[in-house]
Amino acid sequence: MSTQSKARGSQGRIGRPADEAKRAAIVRAAADSFFDAGYAATSIEQVAAAAGVSKVTVYNHFGDKRGLFTAAVERECEKMRGHFSLDDTSRGSLRQRLLAIGEAMSAFLSRPEMVQFERRIAAETEHEPAVGEAFLEAGPHRMKAAFTMLIQAMQAAGEVEVEDAELAAEQFAAMCKGMGDLDRRFGLPKDEERDRQRVVGAVDVFCAAYAAKGCDD
Repeated sequence: MSTQSKARGSQGRIGRPADEAKRAAIVRAAADSFFDAGYAATSIEQVAAAAGVSKVTVYNHFGDKRGLFTAAVERECEKMRGHFSLDDTSRGSLRQRLLAIGEAMSAFLSRPEMVQFERRIAAETEHEPAVGEAFLEAGPHRMKAAFTMLIQAMQAAGEVEVEDAELAAEQFAAMCKGMGDLDRRFGLPKDEERDRQRVVGAVDVFCAAYAAKGCDD
């Protein structure tokens, strides 16, 4: 390989991390602006200046303002998903696993950061429907898909009998949230005891509807 070719190869390897660093800086700056000032008040120019890059660089990475916002939402949702995982719910009886999933959902949705984030998204969606679409795709719909796959695995193992795993996932999540999710959005404090009762009730109803061989501990 020639010296010139080696130089080009070296530059290519160095360029990728540099591009990734720029992209990360842009997304951080965009998230700060979008969720502090709002979607309408945020401009590509502001984000570019805060990230220390040109407008052209922002457009090259994200295409337009909506693409940039989608990336910012995905970043925030990724941070929040770090507090919610189904990875530790693979052990124990069916009832124990459902209780663990329900408790994880309830704890995740009641985090102050999550409540505040959803309020901001809802306010922005009023003026820009694409904001809500981006949030749903990056957050709730991904988590529903993961839980749907888990229910399908339970069905394959003969633990549950479910015709529509996605609907069953929605039903379980809705029962675990109950009115607590709505209460917190409108300023009422978290009620841990009532949240626990909701989760236990959700598991009882889910088992009665779908468990193939009962749902005892």
